[in-house]
Amino acid sequence: MPLCFIEPHDAIRVVAQSVGRDARRQLLAEVVRAWVDEIPEDELQVHYAKAVDELDEDDLSMLAAWHASLEVGQPIANKEFLLGAFPRLGEHRREALRIAAGFKGDDAFEAGVSEEQALDTVLPWLSEARVKELAADAVELYCWDRLGSDN
Repeated sequence: MPLCFIEPHDAIRVVAQSVGRDARRQLLAEVVRAWVDEIPEDELQVHYAKAVDELDEDDLSMLAAWHASLEVGQPIANKEFLLGAFPRLGEHRREALRIAAGFKGDDAFEAGVSEEQALDTVLPWLSEARVKELAADAVELYCWDRLGSDN
């Protein structure tokens, strides 16, 4: 029987505080991906609208370019187009939300929002099974970071 003295949520936070910048960004991206995966279908559009609303012009342009690759209409780098096209993305809606949330997270990271704040926002929404999976990934990332990355 394994002994465990730290909860998975806390393990993720400890790893985030213990790794370099690149590894920390990768861990946060995985946490956001897990969060998007667990959002109920009927709530995706609401979260997408929130994420898109906070994007700057550059991020809107990149997101519109991604939409263009899916051929959901002539992409326009504005919020109205992106929100209107969202229902037509079908199975790609979660990926669109991941991208938008990732841009939002990158902007927050650059603006000085701490990883701790980001984790506090997202981790409580994840299922226990998903948090355990992320904690295992975080430990692997910690080893990668400490054992030889250029980070």
